[in-house]
Amino acid sequence: MNGLTEYRNLEIDWNMTPWDAVTLYLEWGNNCWNGDSGVRQPVRSKEDYSNYFVVYTWDEVPRVILVRRNSEEARELLSMDLPEGLRERFLDDVGHLKGVFPPNEEVKIWLKNQLSN
Repeated sequence: MNGLTEYRNLEIDWNMTPWDAVTLYLEWGNNCWNGDSGVRQPVRSKEDYSNYFVVYTWDEVPRVILVRRNSEEARELLSMDLPEGLRERFLDDVGHLKGVFPPNEEVKIWLKNQLSN
């Protein structure tokens, strides 16, 4: 059993990107704004939060992190190394840059499979 199965019932925002999260929660976008998934409601309190994945490529082995963010903090719920093969394709996809990225479609499919196992 993998660590993600613990979060299988968690509502995941599959369209949240790291930069969308900063805009929404740290800049407190006072108005509704248009993200990739359409109009998002403004943050009204610290009880408003999102759960989403990022891929962290600063380390030698890229890892996927499940984040819960509200206006006060970003909490790391889980961190897992990307498996071989997938990590190389993801790094190729982002030009081998160091940073924090949204998961691409292949990583999202892998994550959804991990959540359901």
